[in-house]
Amino acid sequence: MSKIKAAILGSGNIGTDLMLKLERSNILQLTAMIGIDPESDGLLRAKERGFETITTGIKGFLERPELADIVFDATSAKAHIRHAKLLKEAGKRVLDLTPAAVGALVIPPVNLGEHIAEDNINLVTCGGQATIPIVHAINRVSPVQYAEIVATISSKSAGPGTRANIDEFTQTTARGIEVIGGAQKGKAIIILNPAEPPILMRDTVYALVAEEQLDEDKIKDSIHAMVKSVQSYVPGYRLRTEPIFEGNKVTVFLEVEGAGDYLPKYSGNLDIMTAAAVKVAEELAQHRLTQKAI
Repeated sequence: MSKIKAAILGSGNIGTDLMLKLERSNILQLTAMIGIDPESDGLLRAKERGFETITTGIKGFLERPELADIVFDATSAKAHIRHAKLLKEAGKRVLDLTPAAVGALVIPPVNLGEHIAEDNINLVTCGGQATIPIVHAINRVSPVQYAEIVATISSKSAGPGTRANIDEFTQTTARGIEVIGGAQKGKAIIILNPAEPPILMRDTVYALVAEEQLDEDKIKDSIHAMVKSVQSYVPGYRLRTEPIFEGNKVTVFLEVEGAGDYLPKYSGNLDIMTAAAVKVAEELAQHRLTQKAI
């Protein structure tokens, strides 16, 4: 089978975990890891695995654009604003794992089909990937007037990039709750928990629905169906309890356990991002190969 060439921009935790996942892909061929620190663990591991390593950042990649058709940006929201323009000019498809929200906001089981031809796709945030599917699942049965999500992650799984992007996280996630989830109003909160041993990622979704259109059984069925969809690419994604109904408020408790590729299993917040990125990229690659075959 033909493969689409891909490169990773950013050699930190997310980029390195993404590298290990891409090695298993049947349709994506990872060619290069791009960073700025030659001694970073990500670049050292990439070199050991035989991938091209570029230590001069995006400038170095743009000098060798033939290396990849798809570029995963695993740097920071501020850096991506600059990267997006340069990569677009170079004719590259971009999957943005930062909360920059420059491109189309995408949650794979909800709206990927609508944006399959976009040149820049934003994967919202880890909290968005975990909770927006649930908001959407509720909204497709009973219109959601207000949705609030609380993402709690281990402090140990929040690296410099995550901490630098806290403001963007809350803003981009809230926007995704509305634009993708369908809520009339959305709010997002993130909590870094310093507990030892580190906790798994846990997310809580609170949704207020139109009371006259509340259908508990259909909402439960919709939520369970959505959980199965997410589990198809994030096996550690699960409900902690059955959805709880109090008047017109629906509460859903979630847990995300990582696959343990590069990151510890408690880093479900990072794992769900890299898993979603691979899912989206494989769909983009399949679409491109299908178009070529026609």
